[in-house]
Amino acid sequence: MAEKKQVEQDLAQMQLIQQNLQNILLQKQQFQMQLNEIDSALTELKDSEKAYKIVGNLMIAAPKKELEKDLKDKKQTFELRIKNLESQEEKFKNKLEDMQKSVSQELKGK
Repeated sequence: MAEKKQVEQDLAQMQLIQQNLQNILLQKQQFQMQLNEIDSALTELKDSEKAYKIVGNLMIAAPKKELEKDLKDKKQTFELRIKNLESQEEKFKNKLEDMQKSVSQELKGK
């Protein structure tokens, strides 16, 4: 009876880990999309002579170097966030795998 409760708790915890993993994957995907947009903007900026920055609802002229620096800073931030999410993703995957093995062993033991 106690083993059944433990298995149920483990399954509930596994479900929670899977939800967390899905949230991490979603965030990672969103950051990667933003990173792609930044890369695209940097490419376009290299080929243009004039540069503009969007501030609220306005598009204003801005120094090209300043925009490049801002975009590179944002890129670095998103790369760091993605790296952190990948680390969390790996931890959750490992924990989930370990729990699956544990639950499988508990069920086989019966």
